[in-house]
Amino acid sequence: MATYQTILVGTDGSASSFRAVTAAASLAAATDATLVLACAYLPMRERDRSAAADVLGELSYKVSGSTPADDALRAAREHAVAAGARKIELAAEEGEAVDALVTLAGRHRADLLVVGNRGLNSLAGRLLGSVPSAVSHRAGCDVLIVHTTTGR
Repeated sequence: MATYQTILVGTDGSASSFRAVTAAASLAAATDATLVLACAYLPMRERDRSAAADVLGELSYKVSGSTPADDALRAAREHAVAAGARKIELAAEEGEAVDALVTLAGRHRADLLVVGNRGLNSLAGRLLGSVPSAVSHRAGCDVLIVHTTTGR
């Protein structure tokens, strides 16, 4: 079995993605690997940003730039620490999820990329493709798809 030095796990801040984070963190703890918590984000269109600013006022910064991804990463860090991970890095990357995860895995020289199975068994996932499926085809490293949802 391969010994992993760097494990990258994708999160979007959802409960199912935190299950993948916990699995990756447990593996990182067991192998003393560095755990990279990764989150993709897309910038908000200016019209949407203006509407959010009108509604949120002083809190409008929470929906701009990488702030939502940064918030998801901070929450994921808590799950990773609770699962025993000791060496943790955070990485927010602008772009679609698959592109961002594959890019970050290469940049961090990850030898394992972990994602949840959300979307893998859905009708939309079968017709349009899912993040776990696309990542498993495009990543230049081992991929672990964690069973985080029932797929229904």
